[in-house]
Amino acid sequence: MWLLLIILGAITYFLVQRSVAPITRTPVWIIWLVMMMPAFVWTIWYEFVGQDQPIPLLLVVAPLIICFTVYVWLIRLGQPTTSDKNIKENSAAVDSQDTEKSTEESQKLRPITVTEEKSLRDCFPWAVYYLQNLDYRPQAILCRGKLRTAPEEAYKSIKKNIEQVFGDRFLVLFQEGLSGSPFFALVPNPWAKSEKKDTEKPLTRPFFALGLLLVTLLTTTFVGAEMAGVSREMMEANSRVLLQGLPYSLGLIAILGLHELSHYFTAVRYKIATTLPYFIPIPFFLGTFGAFIQMKSPVPHRKALFDVAVAGPLGGFIITVPLLLWGLSLSEVVSLPMNEASTLLDFQALDPRFSFLFAVLAKLVLGSSFLAGKAVHLHPLAVAGYVGLIVTALNLMPVGQLDGGHIIHAMYGQRTAIIVGQLTRIFMLVLAMIRPEFLIWAILLFLMPVSDQPALNDVTELDNKRDLLGLFSLILLLSILLPLPGAIANWLSI
Repeated sequence: MWLLLIILGAITYFLVQRSVAPITRTPVWIIWLVMMMPAFVWTIWYEFVGQDQPIPLLLVVAPLIICFTVYVWLIRLGQPTTSDKNIKENSAAVDSQDTEKSTEESQKLRPITVTEEKSLRDCFPWAVYYLQNLDYRPQAILCRGKLRTAPEEAYKSIKKNIEQVFGDRFLVLFQEGLSGSPFFALVPNPWAKSEKKDTEKPLTRPFFALGLLLVTLLTTTFVGAEMAGVSREMMEANSRVLLQGLPYSLGLIAILGLHELSHYFTAVRYKIATTLPYFIPIPFFLGTFGAFIQMKSPVPHRKALFDVAVAGPLGGFIITVPLLLWGLSLSEVVSLPMNEASTLLDFQALDPRFSFLFAVLAKLVLGSSFLAGKAVHLHPLAVAGYVGLIVTALNLMPVGQLDGGHIIHAMYGQRTAIIVGQLTRIFMLVLAMIRPEFLIWAILLFLMPVSDQPALNDVTELDNKRDLLGLFSLILLLSILLPLPGAIANWLSI
């Protein structure tokens, strides 16, 4: 429990440093401490009371409410004073209501000349997008009006016109406001040729990525050998016993690697600048914190956002299932612990019934030997497949910048994605009260920003095939996350 708290603390500090620090002067460590306080309280409860006794509802809800209130207050306390009008305008939302500005303020904020403004207005044909007004902001030029043609055609036409006038000086965004009316925004392009520097670091570092992969192979092999029953003394006496950790190591790296490579190649197909997959090795727990890629340029449209997001979970799931089935065929059926509840990390006596999909796959492979009152002693390869299922479910959570958050955003728009993200957080908190193992998961979701970065064309909707694939991904999430219903368990005799 304390190890998971340390891991959570490190992830939380990274999230605070990245998302909150730029918008407030309040020290990061104070905000981090407030965000971690509920986790500290709950960990202390389980440490002194034990995991067998459920945590009281008041002790779950009260720290969340209090700490969230203090969190918001600290951020506002550290925000710049509103006496400076320019800074005040900087903190205003992009799609806030239009307000009148003085001529002097407009001149300060105007990033283009009067001649360029006339050329900009000419970029909006009346039959495509009826431009009503230009709103100058410190970081953008907002072009508001009425859409008169299909969103995709309007974006292509106006983007082309603007690029003919300004070149690559601006990025052209097409977004929906809170009122539902689409508007265009021109923001400075950090990838413009005039902004590029000779000292810019290379995007892909293959030797660095390969080094992380090799180190992760080593750490996961050590952990896999321990799962196979190899002690440290045996490793020191004979290094060949480490080979027993390869089924877990190679299986897990294959799952995580294919997940991230699916993201990577899909992003490359859409000409999105992205890094190579980077593994994160650790010498304990699972041997790795997973792998990730970083997209360094904006996503062109919602179709690309959807394709990049859904490619990872589906790519990883495709290899997870056969590896899990293979690993289950090498696993043993054991009795469920009588005196203590089975946890999700008890690989020696795991109860597959916590997951509908996992229970069905276990019954399919183990057959009549897997009955009611039985658990599974997972083979290291089955552990890799099991972790693959958990990683798939975690990434498909429809919250913020997780793959599931991108999928919902691409399917229904950013406003709906924010609502779904908030409901998912509440659902996971309720689930954590039933299964305490999900508590860390629920906390992580509350710490993640619920909003997602918009695509350049964030208005054009998906086609029917992508909508069906998105619904399948949500069904896959529920099949992994929800427990096996009692009626089906009785029918399967498990």
